[in-house]
Amino acid sequence: MGLLWSLLIGLAAGAIAGWIMRGQSLGFLWNIIIGMLGGVVGGWVYTLFGATEGTSWWAQLVCAVVGACVILFVVGLFNKKKK
Repeated sequence: MGLLWSLLIGLAAGAIAGWIMRGQSLGFLWNIIIGMLGGVVGGWVYTLFGATEGTSWWAQLVCAVVGACVILFVVGLFNKKKK
């Protein structure tokens, strides 16, 4: 059940981050991947600021969305250099 829960939070976080970052959604599978990676990056960013991400699903979702937005921002920087 933990894997399914992580996938659902990852999908939601990737979709929300794609919407926040002005439609930079990369598709269903990439949204899951970006959302899950976003959870890792978000946890790291939270520890840099001395905060803890919490254990509730809301806290995990917010943490994953923050991390996914950071990832999409970095990807956007590299995409601009290609053009």
